[in-house]
Amino acid sequence: MMQRILFIPLLFLSVLLYADITGKVTDIKGDPIPGVNIFWLNNTQSGTVSDVDGTFKITRSNHSKQLVFSNVAFQGDTITVENPIEPLHVKLNEVIELQEVSVVQKSPGVVKHRFAVLQTEKITVDELCKAACCNLSESFETNPSVDVSYSDAATGAKQIKMLGLPGTYVQMLTENIPNLRGISSVYGLGFIPGPWMEGIQVSKGTGSVINGYEAVTGQINVEYKKPQTSEIVAANVFASDAGRVEANVNAGIKLTPELSTGVLMHASDEFMSLDDNGDGYMDMPMIKQLNFINRWYYRSPKFVSQAFVRALSENRMGGTVDGNYMIDIDTKRYEFFLKNGYVFNPAKETSVGLILSGSIHDQKAHYGLKHYVGSQDNFYANLIFQTNLDEHQKLSAGLSFNHDVFDESVRVMNPDLSEASYLPVYKKETVPGAFAEYTLNLHDKFIALAGLRADYHNIYGTFVTPRLHLKYVPAEFLHIRTTMGKGYRSPNMLAENNFYLASNRALVLDNNLKMEEAWNYGVSLQGYIPLFNRELILSGEWYYTDFRQQVVIDVDSDVHQVHFYNLNGKSFAHSVQFEANMEVVKGLTMTLAHRFNDVQSTIGGVLREKPLTNRYKSLATASYQTPLKKWQFDFTAQFNGGGRLPDPDPMNPLWNTEFPAYTILNAQITKYFRTWSVYAGSENLTGFVQDNPIIDVSNPFSNDFDATNVWGPTHGRKLYIGLRWAIDR
Repeated sequence: MMQRILFIPLLFLSVLLYADITGKVTDIKGDPIPGVNIFWLNNTQSGTVSDVDGTFKITRSNHSKQLVFSNVAFQGDTITVENPIEPLHVKLNEVIELQEVSVVQKSPGVVKHRFAVLQTEKITVDELCKAACCNLSESFETNPSVDVSYSDAATGAKQIKMLGLPGTYVQMLTENIPNLRGISSVYGLGFIPGPWMEGIQVSKGTGSVINGYEAVTGQINVEYKKPQTSEIVAANVFASDAGRVEANVNAGIKLTPELSTGVLMHASDEFMSLDDNGDGYMDMPMIKQLNFINRWYYRSPKFVSQAFVRALSENRMGGTVDGNYMIDIDTKRYEFFLKNGYVFNPAKETSVGLILSGSIHDQKAHYGLKHYVGSQDNFYANLIFQTNLDEHQKLSAGLSFNHDVFDESVRVMNPDLSEASYLPVYKKETVPGAFAEYTLNLHDKFIALAGLRADYHNIYGTFVTPRLHLKYVPAEFLHIRTTMGKGYRSPNMLAENNFYLASNRALVLDNNLKMEEAWNYGVSLQGYIPLFNRELILSGEWYYTDFRQQVVIDVDSDVHQVHFYNLNGKSFAHSVQFEANMEVVKGLTMTLAHRFNDVQSTIGGVLREKPLTNRYKSLATASYQTPLKKWQFDFTAQFNGGGRLPDPDPMNPLWNTEFPAYTILNAQITKYFRTWSVYAGSENLTGFVQDNPIIDVSNPFSNDFDATNVWGPTHGRKLYIGLRWAIDR
């Protein structure tokens, strides 16, 4: 272990500069100004809005270097961007300077990047604060594009779904570095506390080839708070009637004008053993977690460097209340990254960046008589060169390298503690690759992004990943996007599905499982309609994922097995979604969305609907903020459609073949003060829970025991209260 820890610091040395201008807008006193319109001179279509803390990010323009800052309560200003990598600090004067007057404008919770070629949206801190958002898994409660559900009723593991498919087909990134892969994908959504996040970018489709070949249905990138832009110090404490308490603290300090450092700390404990349905089994596991990050940031006129280190320890305890059947999952995880970037020619934005990152993940688990031991060591490198060829063309190219070592085993014991079976899995993956990406931007009216990468996998050989994204703006109020591309994924079925050990199904893994391969196609339209001096945003999209190769997870052919084998037939997913967003009256914003899913796969030689997948989902959200931001009221309603359950035993059916539609309601109230706020809310207001989430719960050592047939909530109404405090920079 010590050798592995000592090896990780050698990974330090990296990062890249992205083609974004960042900065902060404040008044003359230094207080942040939200809601400032920011756009390039003579190009009002390419713009953004400052966040609640005054920060902003805007894509660089190929035909203008002057940024316009506009707000009705402040005098406008135009700034010439001389150094594209230096964060801007823009100070605006009030139109009329009065004493004791506060100008407050509600910032959008979700920012849809209307000028990006990819269909992308940013979930801001404001949106995250509309719900409890204890961690990343709870960050999508108000988002219609990403679903989050429990993978089983025993371990508390959560999984996301996008475009109707599991989260393993979504490329998870932190700070634009591939993360939460392999073993960490099972419980990793709980590893990122909500108060740590600066924002979340969600894009649909195969994404950019710069970040790799793994995105099939989309990319989710989490940005942590940065020491140079975050609060000087901030804290968040939280408690719920389900026995969860947590505390989060982050601090950032500028040591010199060029050098900053920051820390993020988290501690949480779920100390109550709850059994509301009286089945003798804990409704939720008791989870203890300690989490720590330290990061450094250095910037000179042409050079940027970042260093990041993280350590996490987590323990999950579940099972029967009387302790007859216990689940004990212990996780240790360590991460590091270094980013270095250098600008050679600011005029042409010619730069080179290097990212190096590494992680060590160790997990030990007991599921009754089953023992799981797993580890994954990862090293990742990405070297990126980019330059503007001319006013309308940009080229990015580079080399990447990824190395994973999986060492896992499952040991199943008999009741007399003699060994019944032993399943070892050892896998070493080495994948060097090269990529190039070309961008054509004709005054933001037409944008084409074409990417191609080639990779060599030491097990699966050479494969090529083509991707193409197009955007056309026939009128200012209508934006059309199309996308097509390939995605690949190396199957690590035991690492990514060890939650199936929370059942007594036998794990059957076929030999020579092939690399998963799929094409993804999509079309989306966004309309921006002026209405009552406001803007109604209408969106419609269709995505189709067509698998050419897939590892099928078969829980239908045998009720006592989970069989993993290569696809022999068709497998696809259709996803159609409609969405409307608008500030209905001053201070009140609403979102309405509806999505249809059609997900089918060849299982046991028959093309059929994939189990435990909702056929549709509707979402309605409302958020009202009183004048001067004294109070905020948030309400969310999720309408989840029914679907198919795995086939029961026809001779002894212990569950139905279908699960019903159901509704989840959440609400929260927030009271704001000058430097702090207090919030209280309720999740699952109606107390709806799935009937019999665990099969044969009274006999946890029987062949029929199964906690993985989960389609709805396993816990009832939850009440919570929290406090946020911060001293802004």
